[in-house]
Amino acid sequence: MWIADQWNDYEVLDASGGEKLERWGGYILVRPDPQVIWNTEKQDARWHHPNGHYHRSKKGGGSWEFHKLPEDWTIGYNAGASDLTFRLKPFAFKHTGLFPEQAVNWDWMTGKILAAGRQLNILNLFAYTGGATLACAAAGAKVVHVDASKGMVGWAKENAALSHLADAPVRWLVDDCVKFVKREIRRGHRYDGIIMDPPSYGRGPGGEIWKIEDTIFELLQLCAQLMDEDSVFFLLNSYTTGLQPATMGYMLSTALRNVSKDGRVSSHEIGLPVTDSGLILPCGASSRWER
Repeated sequence: MWIADQWNDYEVLDASGGEKLERWGGYILVRPDPQVIWNTEKQDARWHHPNGHYHRSKKGGGSWEFHKLPEDWTIGYNAGASDLTFRLKPFAFKHTGLFPEQAVNWDWMTGKILAAGRQLNILNLFAYTGGATLACAAAGAKVVHVDASKGMVGWAKENAALSHLADAPVRWLVDDCVKFVKREIRRGHRYDGIIMDPPSYGRGPGGEIWKIEDTIFELLQLCAQLMDEDSVFFLLNSYTTGLQPATMGYMLSTALRNVSKDGRVSSHEIGLPVTDSGLILPCGASSRWER
């Protein structure tokens, strides 16, 4: 498992009964987690006095309960070449605008960019609030950041400004990822690195429907056409239940078969350390191609 263990401002304190107890900077949140199917005694007093608690509804969805939690706040990630700041805000279905486990992938991509000895061109698809974009930009790469949500792209720009990367070479695009990749192929553009973190289900800015099981392999094959013999890495990430790391690795290996004879693929779950138990909480899976 690849473990995001370089955080100072974020921590999973405990996990039990379908929930995790987290520290986000100076604030404590309790949020549901489908991986936490065990029940252990909740000895940490912060379980009972969090600043925010997301309660699931039996009818679907849920709602937040707040106690002295500001509307938004910031935390930082400082590891390797990354000196990043993120604005957090509790919103739709338990989310805060950041997936801390992705830091382990940020660190890997940062290492690849720094080792390349040249400025790399990176494409970040389904780019959300910009964690991977900012990590790559901080390491010196040029980045094309694509997401279908205007609000998320705006949020990513805010994070860039907070991270002193407002003037970094980043193109911020609100677009359907599949349509954008097809246009880039027609334009003859190439990238040194591609990042994909597709949702299980979503809609594009024009109402386009995305279902990962119907579309993911086709998109991987399209993205392969944006890579060449100088490309350095490809990262595929997923939180889709049932899409196992081995399956992701097979898809990535197959799609990139003609890109390079000397490339290799590795796939694992990604996770976060749990302070109270010393165990690792699984948080999705990633597959990495690297030259």
